[in-house]
Amino acid sequence: PILKELEQEIYELECSHIHPDVRVSREKLGDVLDDEFYEIGSSGRIWRRADYDGDHALTPDEMEISDFLLHPLGEEAVLTTYQIWNKTSGKKSLRSSVWKKRASGWKLFFHQGTLSE
Repeated sequence: PILKELEQEIYELECSHIHPDVRVSREKLGDVLDDEFYEIGSSGRIWRRADYDGDHALTPDEMEISDFLLHPLGEEAVLTTYQIWNKTSGKKSLRSSVWKKRASGWKLFFHQGTLSE
């Protein structure tokens, strides 16, 4: 089914942007992020696409996704919800992302992380 294929594609994209190699590479992260990307971090800080164009490198933590769900928002947008276990810090967080379909493929438009127990 098309929805299962889309769910797998978006799951793989979610896994890619948390991969340590991508988190520390401006170029690789730029391939994932939409031009209009913004994020509300677990710290409460807001990040925009331009914040990742300079020397801002994310921590290369090892993370694992669980409880992944895909929620279609139309033909060209999806919402994902899932939990992250940060193996490096030992912290868990609830995550949500909005992906938009662009001419170059699916791009991460919005992301939010909230620390959990």
